[in-house]
Amino acid sequence: MESVSQSALLNKSVRQQYMSLPQGQQCQVTYIWIDGSGEGLRNKTRTLDEEPKSIEDIPEWNYDGSSTDQAEGSNSDMYLIPVKMFRDPFTLDPNKLVLCEVLNCDRIPAKTNLRTSCKAVMDVVKEHCLWFGMEQEYTLLGINGHPFSWPPNGYPEPQGLYYCGLGAEHAYGRDIVECHYKACLYAGVKICGTNAEVMPSQWEFQVGPCEGIEMGDHLWVARFLLHRVCEDFGVTATMDPKPVEDWNGAGCHTNISSNQMRDEGGLQYINQAIEKLRIKHKEHIVVYDPHGGEDNKRRLTGLHETSNIQNFSAGVADRSASIRIPRQVDQDKKGYFEDRRPAANCNPYAVTEAITKTCFLDSEEN
Repeated sequence: MESVSQSALLNKSVRQQYMSLPQGQQCQVTYIWIDGSGEGLRNKTRTLDEEPKSIEDIPEWNYDGSSTDQAEGSNSDMYLIPVKMFRDPFTLDPNKLVLCEVLNCDRIPAKTNLRTSCKAVMDVVKEHCLWFGMEQEYTLLGINGHPFSWPPNGYPEPQGLYYCGLGAEHAYGRDIVECHYKACLYAGVKICGTNAEVMPSQWEFQVGPCEGIEMGDHLWVARFLLHRVCEDFGVTATMDPKPVEDWNGAGCHTNISSNQMRDEGGLQYINQAIEKLRIKHKEHIVVYDPHGGEDNKRRLTGLHETSNIQNFSAGVADRSASIRIPRQVDQDKKGYFEDRRPAANCNPYAVTEAITKTCFLDSEEN
């Protein structure tokens, strides 16, 4: 089986000849949305007569929901509601990417449109100035499903050499990582870093700090950009939480702080939030992957720098705990905490909504 797609082998200099043609005042706008799987992204593009100056200048659109597992063929139209605009790093200025919410024929949010309820919660707690940062781990695969650059039969050297690794024998696919980073910066995504992870061909990028609803918006667009960059290189990126048994899995560690937590003496509010999360551990596990915790069962085993899915734990600088308080935060007595339970394929709207409701809406203390 092939490891690289045939599309990646097309003559890119010929493509560049056409991409450099002027397009006048017109603007290409690519609409992006989450499909019926709750994990997949879809997109399509239209021409506007001029460059949109804000999200209000981008019209609603529609698509065939029966082809994305979101509607029946007899009543298939779904509405695309633009919510966030970014620059397009693939076709360049003045062209745009626009993230959309999905509504059904009755203009009710689609089942996989979790943004609507998340935004409602974020609006209620706006005075807390909640900052989120999410650390998105992913694994590069060939189109044959085999980890990128792994031996065709067998395994590379045991993990230990690859985390933040350097050199061709340790870092697999850095070109993709660096192109994705640049694409995010160009687009306006709040990417703040990247590194090679513990398993070879596994990488991580971080998005944040983002306030409220923008966390989900920016992470979903960062994921779109990753898949689109991988397409150009002829490989794929998977968010599967455990792509290879007996190797480190992939999470989406989520960092949280409020204005009280960031102020002097904020550690007491961090500890209060952790205790609330302890009480709601099982409820959170259900929403921390798209399949009600079934994906995370393969990853949260208590091994490979994870907590056990059955038990809640918290500790300072403890990467085997459910919740980690960074050592610097413990020393400063203020800052943020990290929820290490969300899976790599989590929906960031679901995760940030659940954390917000548990820590800031379940009592009047905060």
